[in-house]
Amino acid sequence: MRIALTVLLFATSLLMILLVLLHKGRGGGLSDMFGGGVSGGLGGSSVAERNLDRLTVMTGVVWGACVIGIGLLNK
Repeated sequence: MRIALTVLLFATSLLMILLVLLHKGRGGGLSDMFGGGVSGGLGGSSVAERNLDRLTVMTGVVWGACVIGIGLLNK
């Protein structure tokens, strides 16, 4: 169980780094390279940006659960 959580933690850590880099910051970001820089009409954010936000939050929740799980197993 500990090995599975460690592997999942490693994978979600790498995915989280990638997702954060894809977000559009003040001066743009890597998302501009993939066409994410085109903004939609309502609210100033496109559907792709909202989906990227959702995926980042879900990845963060899984990452946090892995950290808590590993902490409980090591206790």
